Amino acid sequence: MVDQTLHHTDACVIGGGPVGLFTVFQCGMVRIKCHVVDVLDALGGQCAALYPEKPIYDIPAHPSILAGDLIGQLEQQAAPFNPVYHLSQQVVGLTRQDNGRWLVETDKGTQIDCAVVIIAAGAGAFGPNRPPLDGLAHYEGKSVFYFVKSREAFRGKRVVIAGGGDSAVDWAVSLSEVAASVAVIHRRPKFRCAPESAARLQDLASQGKIDLVVPYQLSALEGDTASGQLNTVRVADLDGGLRDLPADILLPFFGLATSLGPISSWGLGMDKSHITIDQGTSATNVEGIFAAGDVCTYPGKLKLILTGFAEAAQAAHHAYPFVYKGEHLHFEHSTSIGVPA
Repeated sequence: MVDQTLHHTDACVIGGGPVGLFTVFQCGMVRIKCHVVDVLDALGGQCAALYPEKPIYDIPAHPSILAGDLIGQLEQQAAPFNPVYHLSQQVVGLTRQDNGRWLVETDKGTQIDCAVVIIAAGAGAFGPNRPPLDGLAHYEGKSVFYFVKSREAFRGKRVVIAGGGDSAVDWAVSLSEVAASVAVIHRRPKFRCAPESAARLQDLASQGKIDLVVPYQLSALEGDTASGQLNTVRVADLDGGLRDLPADILLPFFGLATSLGPISSWGLGMDKSHITIDQGTSATNVEGIFAAGDVCTYPGKLKLILTGFAEAAQAAHHAYPFVYKGEHLHFEHSTSIGVPA
């Protein structure tokens, strides 16, 4: 549905991942209202789309928290400030208006008039690298999935996983506990993952709980194309020998294709595929545009969620003069002011 409404707000946050959500909270704490745009159909970025059930261990005060739970708590934290979310759309235009404010436009026709723009787009818009298989589209979203949102959805299923990285190995280990069978296809015997994960995979294979199909690669899919239900995944070895694997589900984990898209053409200072910012303010080289999280860089930058949280706080506080011109922001701790109405 095309949204032809012109929205007016203080800040437009580009990116609805963990850093984008925390940006909303930090902006709210200094009375900056936010609209958020994200290309995905749900909030949370890669935490929600790729590994909602995987634990994160480096969030302060949480010895361990599932990625999906982290996103839920960040949404709850931002909720008092009534952010407006524009999901399933990509920002395609950014124009400086005569009054000095910005006009943000999306591919769905949404227009957002704002004083500042805060880019928290992570690695940019992302999507899976799809295997070159005939008829693949018939099965996508029905029995071929690129992300796992809930392992319970695969309970009792015959699961085939293709890939040799962390995602492939971690999900093979996890799904072996609930699936009827798990087969892992990889082009070589050595896996590109954490050593302890590789050891666990080999241990489960030796127990017969995982079938390691190596060295093989995907060759073809068979099933009911009308319903999108797989029944066989055909693989080929390096000599062209074929093998059929019974399958209800195929999970191809061949990495992500990421792109900043139109953001890279906005005249921002760039270091390869990252936006350069001032570490003390999170400001870009363009006045009124800030960046936080994995999308930005500076000397000594650490790509951690907690680093992005700090950058979000810097962006919110230094965005204040653009929203409230002529006013001085008096810094106060949250323990003193609570959550402003």
